[in-house]
Amino acid sequence: MTTTPAIRVADLHKHYGPKHAVAGLDLEVHTGEIFAVLGPNGAGKTTTVEILEGFRKRDSGEVHVLGTDPQRADRHWRSRIGIVLQSSDDRPELTVREQVHHVAKFYPRPRDPEEVIAAVGLTEKADTRSRQLSGGQRRRLDVALGVIGAPELLFLDEPTTGFDPEARRSFWELIRALRDEGTTILLTTHYLDEAEALADRCAVVASGRVLALDTPKSLGGRANRVAEVRWLEGGEPRTADTDSPTSFVASLAARFDGEIPGLQVLRPTLEDVYLSLIASTEDAR
Repeated sequence: MTTTPAIRVADLHKHYGPKHAVAGLDLEVHTGEIFAVLGPNGAGKTTTVEILEGFRKRDSGEVHVLGTDPQRADRHWRSRIGIVLQSSDDRPELTVREQVHHVAKFYPRPRDPEEVIAAVGLTEKADTRSRQLSGGQRRRLDVALGVIGAPELLFLDEPTTGFDPEARRSFWELIRALRDEGTTILLTTHYLDEAEALADRCAVVASGRVLALDTPKSLGGRANRVAEVRWLEGGEPRTADTDSPTSFVASLAARFDGEIPGLQVLRPTLEDVYLSLIASTEDAR
């Protein structure tokens, strides 16, 4: 991963009549990272991503995606990006192999279709019609179609909605593999555990603005927030909030002369931080 931005957005604005869907949003995505965009419905995520993809015009602001303004992009620029929408039911009668080979013909330098089919774990389903695939398999086909053109940048919109836990974790491995191959990935998701598992950095968006942007572990000052220490003493549960959990646990260990019964050290989860950030915007209205 490099620090060269694959996406750079400055003071982005988009309104629909009186509603400001995006209101001065700033964003930078580094080349080679998985970047997650989090936020409630109506936060401006979809509008922002559609502007980045070149599907929607902005009212004002600067946008550069792979060094190009998407509003003025040509076919060459489009061949450098891949897009996986939230749902897709195109060509249900075609097999996996037929679809991947067909879409490959649209790109100047596509990846090998059979290698892509294998990479997304669909070799055994290559001759199956897409309407006969499970939800997780269909999503893998969507990704195959999104990456067949060897994109430098991949947009993933709610990629694991409806997946069971096993399918989600299998899909995460696929996304990590794409990142390791050098693909920059912008991911929108409502699953905070997904963002924590995948994202190198993430942004929380609400009311058309970025509220916080950092690694999942440090978002919103998470790493520096007060820790809660829990333990058992005299058969009763005890808790204490502390800024210095290591020192506190050391003092407990000395008091117990060794093992501390039921010890837990808890910091705010990503969900805790996310909800507090969203609540702050709602309180400000």
